[in-house]
Amino acid sequence: MRGKILFVVGLGVGYVFGTRDGRARYNQMKSAALKVWNDPRVQEQVTAASDFVKENAPEVAAAVSENVKKIASRVEAARAGDAAPSKPAAKKPAASTARKSATKPAAKKPAARKPATGATK
Repeated sequence: MRGKILFVVGLGVGYVFGTRDGRARYNQMKSAALKVWNDPRVQEQVTAASDFVKENAPEVAAAVSENVKKIASRVEAARAGDAAPSKPAAKKPAASTARKSATKPAAKKPAARKPATGATK
């Protein structure tokens, strides 16, 4: 699915940059995007979002730092062999078992009909 999406995006980009019509459409989309970006309502929301990030950045950085330290200590313990045994992985059914349950028996073909031999008048 990802390959199909990238292919379609590539076609679009090729169209936009490869044809005169595409270039005109690109300029039209660019001017519309700039018009939206420069709208005062959008800029108010941009300012609000950036203020929120500035206020909460130290808390986020502290939380990330704590979690990184925890993970690093777990990795060090695992390398040293001191790690507590982890939960065993759930057993997966064997491929042959899953395949047998997923397939249906083949349907039989109906018998061929014999042509009528008697002519009716």
